[in-house]
Amino acid sequence: MINEAELITLAIQARENAYAPYSHFQVGAALLTKKGEIYTGCNVENAAYSPCNCAERTAVFKAVSEGKREFQQIAVVGGAEGKELGFCPPCGVCRQVLREFVNEKVFQVIVAKSEKEYKKYTLEELLPQSFGPEHLSL
Repeated sequence: MINEAELITLAIQARENAYAPYSHFQVGAALLTKKGEIYTGCNVENAAYSPCNCAERTAVFKAVSEGKREFQQIAVVGGAEGKELGFCPPCGVCRQVLREFVNEKVFQVIVAKSEKEYKKYTLEELLPQSFGPEHLSL
């Protein structure tokens, strides 16, 4: 079983692949499935801005494209290019994408500056009163 420090390390490594020529803000994520598999992602910018994709969504979309649908934890790191990492929580869109696939009361989001300095939240703490698939049948 992977521990939080190892998941953070993988997020830091994924951040190195970020394509951020406009904002110079690089983000990496490492998503852990319930079966112990890991999918990483980085942010990918675009000159038109709206086609940009965040690191968290990149990791989720990679996992989903491989048939994975059950996740237990994600580590997210981010910061300006060439500077120390700061606490970088997922944006609202990424929180909503995660909500599609997880139990928001259990799924953990690790927001890290390093392997030793991090904060853990449930998705419900970051996205209270969220809208999920169950609402479509109301």
